[in-house]
Amino acid sequence: MSLADLTLAHWRALDPAACTRYAEEAARRVDGRLVRLEAVPHRAEVHHRAVIERAGERYALVPGGEVTVGFDVEAWQPLPEQLLSYREESLAGGFGFETDPRDFLARVLTPRRSVTLPAVLMAVEPVRLPEVPSLVPALFAERGLRLPDPDEWEHACGAGAATLFRWGDACPADVSPYGGGKGPHLLPNAFGLRIAYDVYDSAEMTSDPGFVYGGDGGEAACGGYGTLLEWLPLATANRNAGTAEFLGGPEGEDMFEDFNARPVIDLG
Repeated sequence: MSLADLTLAHWRALDPAACTRYAEEAARRVDGRLVRLEAVPHRAEVHHRAVIERAGERYALVPGGEVTVGFDVEAWQPLPEQLLSYREESLAGGFGFETDPRDFLARVLTPRRSVTLPAVLMAVEPVRLPEVPSLVPALFAERGLRLPDPDEWEHACGAGAATLFRWGDACPADVSPYGGGKGPHLLPNAFGLRIAYDVYDSAEMTSDPGFVYGGDGGEAACGGYGTLLEWLPLATANRNAGTAEFLGGPEGEDMFEDFNARPVIDLG
C-alpha cells in the first residue's frame, strides 16, 4: 500500500509498530522527521497520532480512503439546552432565523456524504494568511504546499466523527467558544490537529473560496445570537458562507491577516 492510499480504517487497525513504520516513511518522503507517535483514548477506542516536523513546521498524518463527511441534520437530536437556547435566545432576538433549528442547520452545514480522499500531511497549527486569498495558493505551491479542499478539511477536523462538533454534539457548559479557559475545543483532535478552537480566531480558508471553516470571525458571539449559534461556527461541517463572502470581498482584502490557512503536503 502506498502512503497516499493509507486509509483511516487501516490506520486504526494497526499496532504501534506498524503505525511507526508508516509515519517514518511519510517523514522520509517529505524530508522530515517523526517527532511524536502517541496512542490516545478517543471515544472508547485508542487512536494513534503521528506528528512530523518538516522545515521547522509540524504536520499531522491524516489517513484517507473512503470516508464520510458532512452532517445528517435529519438525524440530529438537539439537546434540551440547545433547543432552549435557540427558542429563547436566537428566535427571541428577532434575527429572522428559521423557526426550526434543523432548517437553520441545513442552511449552514454541508450534507452527509461519502468521499474518497488521499492520505496527506496537514499542518498541526493553521498559519495566518500571508497575502490576499487569491495569492495564497501560489505562495503555498512555491513551498511544496497546498490548501485543503473542503472535504479534506472536514475529514481532518472530524476524524470520522458523525457528531455536530468534533468532540460530540454538546456545547460545553460554562465555557466560551473563544478566548482561553478549558474545553474540548481547545484540545488536539484525533489526528493531533489544533483545529476549530476559537470562533474569533480560527477561521480557515480552503481551496474553494466559498468554504471557510473553523470560525465566523465572532459574528454570532458578538451579535448575541445565543449559545447554540455562538458555538455552531466550530461545527465540523459549518462552511461559514458569510465569512467566506466577507473574505472574498473588498473588506476581506484589507483584513486577510485576521484569517488562517492550513498547509497540506501530498504524499503521492
